[in-house]
Amino acid sequence: MLKEFKDFALKGNAVEMAIGIIIGAAFGTIVKSLVTDILMPPLGLALGGFDFTNLFFTLKEGTAPAPYATLEAAKQAGAVTVNIGLFLNAVIGFLLVAIALFFVVRALNAARKKEDPVSTARPCPECTLSISTEARRCPYCTSKVTPLAKS
Repeated sequence: MLKEFKDFALKGNAVEMAIGIIIGAAFGTIVKSLVTDILMPPLGLALGGFDFTNLFFTLKEGTAPAPYATLEAAKQAGAVTVNIGLFLNAVIGFLLVAIALFFVVRALNAARKKEDPVSTARPCPECTLSISTEARRCPYCTSKVTPLAKS
């Protein structure tokens, strides 16, 4: 059982997946910082100094009576709140991650297409083994074949 686990854990796919998850988590913290520290302050300023993190509704007052100036004050008072601003920050962060990943995958696919060489092999019509497109005779079954025209 230990050998099976070792084989599973050290397979290329499992290691690659683990690396992807770690990089994804680090990327997520960068995007979260981008949203909360870079994008939201100017957006709040453009909306008249409004801070999205303090956009909340009080469902039940805490030990101190409402209204609460900030979400932190409401939490310290023990109030039950619906945190719309934090949700909006999370949605914007998700959209930024999705857009960034779209462009990364798009760039990788474009690079992969450029790397694909033009096929120089084709199947032999007699034995179906792979032969050169320029071959006149199959090296496996020795059948005569017509070379394919170069494009």
